[in-house]
Amino acid sequence: MNFLILSVTAGEGHNSTAKAIRADLEKHGAEAEILDTFEYISPELAKIIAEGYLFVTEKAQGAYRIGYRLAETRRVNEKLDGMQMASKALSKELVDAVHADDYDAVVFTHPFSGMLLNTMKKRGLIEDRTVGILTDFTFHPFWEDCTANDYVVVPDRLLLPQARAKGFRDEQILPFGIPINPKFRDGAGKTPEERENARRGARLRLGLDPEKMTMLVMGGSMGYGNMAELVERIDGIDADRDFQLIAVAGRNESMKTALDALAKRSKHRLLTTGFVDYVSTLMDAADCIITKPGGLTTSESLAKNLPMIIVNPIPGQEGRNTEFLLNNGCAMATSRTVPVEECIYQLLVSDVRLEAMRSCIRAVAKPDSAGELSRFLITLAATPRVGSYPHENRRADEFAFIEDPGEH
Repeated sequence: MNFLILSVTAGEGHNSTAKAIRADLEKHGAEAEILDTFEYISPELAKIIAEGYLFVTEKAQGAYRIGYRLAETRRVNEKLDGMQMASKALSKELVDAVHADDYDAVVFTHPFSGMLLNTMKKRGLIEDRTVGILTDFTFHPFWEDCTANDYVVVPDRLLLPQARAKGFRDEQILPFGIPINPKFRDGAGKTPEERENARRGARLRLGLDPEKMTMLVMGGSMGYGNMAELVERIDGIDADRDFQLIAVAGRNESMKTALDALAKRSKHRLLTTGFVDYVSTLMDAADCIITKPGGLTTSESLAKNLPMIIVNPIPGQEGRNTEFLLNNGCAMATSRTVPVEECIYQLLVSDVRLEAMRSCIRAVAKPDSAGELSRFLITLAATPRVGSYPHENRRADEFAFIEDPGEH
């Protein structure tokens, strides 16, 4: 069986989800190819979008917040709608790529890719089954322009009202969870004994004390925010209960240097790392995580039954993730009036609070999200198509790639 996964490089989440899906499909003996939609249409455009996304989410968050909110609240019939943008961006090369290997299904991890597939389906250019994936705990703007696709995977059944509001029918909605790497599905860290064993195993290499409460601080793959200042503030907390810290700087080398300098003078044991491939192990060892609320990181934390303290959310999607996690009792959130020190102090002095959060996490965690999706896709591939599209016998090169007059 062979699947195509369309992703977009705008942050790491969409690509990480695509890789997680591919990894689980390959475990089931299937093949999966990942294609960056922007890169395929225009490498120059892909570079501009990737670099622009990093800039606005770090340096121009006010503008990003306003733009995201305007996109959320726009009327579907306004002139600059998603279907018109998709129609203009659609290329013969992309249609040919979808046709290339007679894929059993096409999966997409970003609504832009979904809008393109939506346009292809409406014009009868493809008959592949298509499955969209939400990579946050909310429907982004323009998902309403993806409803001609066959299915959409949502983080939880609690998003059913949002899906219906976007125009999806109940039979299209799959509450499998955000697909995460299979290694976060397995392993320890869900009981006090397992966390101690994880720290004891890591102690041989990392020097963690198996008996101390352990806090994991992450800033995403790019080490967003001033982590050194954040860690220094946490290190200064005065509480009867001792604790230790793990700080992951990601690919931010200057932040790793600053954290290393802090580790030499910190009151508490501080382990620092750069970008590593054993975050799953670090989560196993931790009692809580202090993190930005990216869709993948929070889904991995949920799978590990790890209570969260949310810091520095990017406006827009990460703000919506924060709302979902807070409303479901899985996290605490810092603010100007509730500093990180106060959140952590509450967890240090109250095991009841920690256990209450873990109980709430168990209600929404989807540790086998990628596995559920893989099994669904393999079953889907083995299921004959019912009906066909009106132009199934026509080649893609017979179609003119111009704006569809019917989409105005």
